[in-house]
Amino acid sequence: MDRTTVDVYEQRAAEWHARRPPRLADRARAFARRVARGELRADLGCGPGSYTALVGEPAVALDAARAMLDLVPEQAPRALRVQADLEALPFRRGTLHGGWARASYLHVPRQRLPVALAHLHHAMVVGAPLEMTMHRGDDEFATLERDDFPGRSFAGWDPDALRDVVVGAGFAVDDLSADPEWITVRARRARTLPDIVGPGMRVLVCGLNPSLYAADAGIGFARPGNRFWPAATAAGLVTRPREPFAMLTVDHVGMTDLVKRATVGAAELRADEYRDGLARVTRLVRRQRPRVVCFVGLAGWRAAVDRTAVAGVQAATLDGTPVYVMPNTSGLNAHAQIPDLAQHLRNAAALADP
Repeated sequence: MDRTTVDVYEQRAAEWHARRPPRLADRARAFARRVARGELRADLGCGPGSYTALVGEPAVALDAARAMLDLVPEQAPRALRVQADLEALPFRRGTLHGGWARASYLHVPRQRLPVALAHLHHAMVVGAPLEMTMHRGDDEFATLERDDFPGRSFAGWDPDALRDVVVGAGFAVDDLSADPEWITVRARRARTLPDIVGPGMRVLVCGLNPSLYAADAGIGFARPGNRFWPAATAAGLVTRPREPFAMLTVDHVGMTDLVKRATVGAAELRADEYRDGLARVTRLVRRQRPRVVCFVGLAGWRAAVDRTAVAGVQAATLDGTPVYVMPNTSGLNAHAQIPDLAQHLRNAAALADP
């Protein structure tokens, strides 16, 4: 998170506590009832703990500002306090059974919110509820003129764009409501893979859709017989195989899927899912601006764009971004061997690094 914003909270924690009562107490109690009884939930960006006391127990109170955490025992004496960044959550996979985020992720710049929520998806169990409140507005990341705690920076969101990001992060949205100032999202952690995308991507890799095996493993192209990771390593596209978060930060390569719904096989997908998926990926490209998009497998591109497409650079672009389509890396596609797949990935990367 932005260090200047955190410093404001460090320096004015007691004043914040005095001036910010928990106005959404009823919502917090309702959220608590959605979490499985006796299971761990997190107050993400907890501040002084005003909501931690309301979201149920056992609870983690997480905040980047130590001064805020020091106030939590007054409100929630049994909460586990964790000082951490929302963009680098310290939880193991499947630790949390619920996430409450009141006006906290709004301090994450827009292009960095998808990967922050991907980390949250990683930390939550399938079906766990998420409730988050975000600032509505046009600001990419800026201070507000009438902020009574000046120095903080905020990202403003359009409701439809925020819905896109939450769905892309692997959550099923149950309700999204907005007024002129705030957007509230109620969602559940879905059995799928999150988009792992961020600013400065050289290549955005787009699979067809997650298999249930991959969704449960938490890694795209996860089956042992899939050749994506060996081919990507051989191509020099990735430094550390099977580590998508490292692939983004170290290699500047992101991952998404044309269709978010996980299935046993692609035959279960419907034509409308391909079309809707392409529209979502196009909006993702417009927000994140990768240099090139590489579709792994021709079936999705053929279904959504060009029935006669062959592997290689495509005539159509996504919002002006070049598109490369390569053969499927699944072990079922016996015709495609690792050297050939690696060459396709080199060709796609060459579009990003001319």
